[in-house]
Amino acid sequence: MASGIATQRNDAASYLKTALAILILGLGVCFIVFFMSAQRAARRDFISYWSAGQQLVHHQDPYDAGAILRIEKSAGFQGNRAFFMRNAPNAFLLAYPLGFLSARAGVILWTLAIVAALMLSIRLIWTMHGRPDDRLHLAGYLFAPAVACLLAAQTAIFILLGVTLFLYFHKTRPVAAGAALLLLTFKPHLFVPFGIVLLAWIVLKRAWPILISASCAVALALLFAYLADPHCWQQYFHMAKREHLASELLPTTSLLFRLLIDRGAFWLQFVPAFAAGVWAVRYFFTHRRDWNWHSHGLLLLLVSVLVAPYAWFSDEAILLPAILAGLYTLRDRGRSAVPFGIIAGIALIEVFFTHDMATFHFIWTAPAWLLWYLHATRRTRSHTA
Repeated sequence: MASGIATQRNDAASYLKTALAILILGLGVCFIVFFMSAQRAARRDFISYWSAGQQLVHHQDPYDAGAILRIEKSAGFQGNRAFFMRNAPNAFLLAYPLGFLSARAGVILWTLAIVAALMLSIRLIWTMHGRPDDRLHLAGYLFAPAVACLLAAQTAIFILLGVTLFLYFHKTRPVAAGAALLLLTFKPHLFVPFGIVLLAWIVLKRAWPILISASCAVALALLFAYLADPHCWQQYFHMAKREHLASELLPTTSLLFRLLIDRGAFWLQFVPAFAAGVWAVRYFFTHRRDWNWHSHGLLLLLVSVLVAPYAWFSDEAILLPAILAGLYTLRDRGRSAVPFGIIAGIALIEVFFTHDMATFHFIWTAPAWLLWYLHATRRTRSHTA
């Protein structure tokens, strides 16, 4: 009798929480729909994808400076230089559908897609950790790089979803895991050591379904890009050279390494990634017998972002699986999460009070996430060694 009453109460509490979550989600959707305007869209990174999509649906150059600036200004863009989509043509899958929408309708759907991708990623991470009863996973919604992505309407959340889907499916559904890797190719520079080890792991474990699925997904994306714009790759490289993307000053340790040695030697920016790739291969073969993407792979992910030759602060959103894993480890050991709260709090304050994500105020965050993760998981790593 007592157990039946307790079960009913638990069910009622569960239904109440679900209803509350749906209500909050509904309010958020209403806010986006009713308060998002074309003027607001023009002030977010979304405008670069929307303008590229407008060009693509008419089979025009999505990197044409004059046309892009004209399209963006029609939506209220205030800049004097065209704001280009920086992704290579294999990411046209993201931009193309926006070509059929107005700026307002496009930014609403784009924002909802980003929110949905973040929610699904956090849900999958929570599931991978055994669906604990606490609400620790909700900290993911306050992770500063993820918040920065939402505010800027950036694409790193989609890449986070790709990482999370791979971690979730690589054992049970290798074809789905391989297909999810397509999202990582939208910003491959964030995954140099990670990608090297992934390829070595596939060969060593003979995980051919993952490789075949990923290859097919990438091939389809490239075919789609070619059909949308047969000259896309020439146009992309011409834009990158014309806009001097290589000389941009972004808050990365790789750029700092280059500036300390020789500002004009762009190749130096790739040295940290190369060195980390060598370390990653050694790390993988040291742990190849007990390799676990949910532990070893997360450390690899943190290192990959740290040494990325080109990255924005918002790109660090892809580290969310490692961040939540570290928090769960601290909880299981009864240790304090105050150090993380301090780091995350400072980063979140910077997000709300710094309008330029390219500022060097964010150069400390990638090393901080890595050092904190090493601190949070140090006993696990010692035991494994």
